[in-house]
Amino acid sequence: MPGRKSYHHGNLRQALVEATAALIEAQGPQAFTLAEAARSAEVSAAAPYRHFKGRDDLLEEVARQGFVEFTGRLEAAFDQGRPKPLTAFLRMGQAYLDFAAERPGYYMAMFESGISVVGNADLAAASDGARGVLVTAAEALSSRLPAADRPPARMVANHIWALSHGVVELFGRGRPGSRSPVAASEMLESGALIYLRGLGLIPE
Repeated sequence: MPGRKSYHHGNLRQALVEATAALIEAQGPQAFTLAEAARSAEVSAAAPYRHFKGRDDLLEEVARQGFVEFTGRLEAAFDQGRPKPLTAFLRMGQAYLDFAAERPGYYMAMFESGISVVGNADLAAASDGARGVLVTAAEALSSRLPAADRPPARMVANHIWALSHGVVELFGRGRPGSRSPVAASEMLESGALIYLRGLGLIPE
């Protein structure tokens, strides 16, 4: 079709994912349509159906790719707990904030689109991968304690995830300082330290 881009079989799918992420960033995860995604990717309205069953299927793929990248960033930040688990753990908080700021379309697809993670096996696996990095980090933090005194690592991971998400939603968007004079990164780090100290995971 004149005026349309020609994609090889494997490229159209990714072009639609990237176009959708940009639309979500601009309009929110509920506003875009499959036709808009096709138009933004400069392909015909029928082209998305070669790779996706419908709008939700495309949205889930944006979220899945977001979780894969997010997991990689968390892993790189934790760096196997070097030079020490607490330092590495706090680095992950900054990685969380950076991802939300730098990849907002993907972040919104992952956390704000209302998609069912459990209904898509690949998406669920990608989400579990990100959570798994936090669980591993929590285990590393508590390794110095006797086994009987260690808090459940998954509980710690979930609480830190919730804290990080809350900081992003309440203080990590918009103009810096518009809701709090304290930077989002400082707020997240101080909150994490208070929480971890309360659990006895930070040595005196």
